[in-house]
Amino acid sequence: MDPPMITSRQNPRIKAVSALKNRSNREQQARTVVYGVRESQRALAAGANVVECLWCRDYFRTAEAETVVESLAAAGAESLEVAREAFDKLAYGDRQDGVVSVFETPRRTLAELQLPAQPLVAVLEGVEKPGNLGAVLRSADGAGLDAVVVVDPVIDLFNPNAIRASVAAVFQSSVVVATASEALAWLRANELAIWATRPDASQMYWDLDFKQSGAIVLGGEAEGLTEAWQASDVTPIALPMHGVADSLNVSVAAAVLFYEARRQRSIT
Repeated sequence: MDPPMITSRQNPRIKAVSALKNRSNREQQARTVVYGVRESQRALAAGANVVECLWCRDYFRTAEAETVVESLAAAGAESLEVAREAFDKLAYGDRQDGVVSVFETPRRTLAELQLPAQPLVAVLEGVEKPGNLGAVLRSADGAGLDAVVVVDPVIDLFNPNAIRASVAAVFQSSVVVATASEALAWLRANELAIWATRPDASQMYWDLDFKQSGAIVLGGEAEGLTEAWQASDVTPIALPMHGVADSLNVSVAAAVLFYEARRQRSIT
């Protein structure tokens, strides 16, 4: 027998999922909330463990919503139908398509990464804004990078804005968290060239050979990269700036570099 529809905004299940908007609650419970049909589907496809799915048929826009709800339930999610007024309490942002899911928060390490021959990796240090982090992860996924190492993050990777901006690419098994020292040791052990973006670098990015095994390192918007990335085996690279600004938004710079690498690697 199907459970009754949740109709009250004060229902304990509604309150529990709404509480996951808060970082401390996500970290304490090792769970994260995913908003949207596409994002829920991609988190599931990435192998994340789903716990529950709350859905409202009034907000379904396509048949895909129904299919995703069924897929989440088949994967073990507790499936809960929610009336429109109660579902509105779960809303995040201005887009509502009728599906909100809860997943266990993945915890992955550098040791779990399996690199192909001639890998291309991104390293992100100190990115402060969830939207920028998500946008970089989306570009890395689109350009076919083999791994993304998020170094000493100052934000929660599973912030709802990061999930939405990455279109759930943050759930990919190729996205891991490490310290700067761990990341450097891992890059060296795997014999990857290290290219660090710096506004004062003299070498332009288009002069690099991105066909070789390597890692593109990008820093946060405010402080840039720390001194850890000034070692002798780290090559500083720059994107030219012809206006008054001294640097691009990190997500824009990442997209330029990732797709230049993809262009070079596509040339036979």
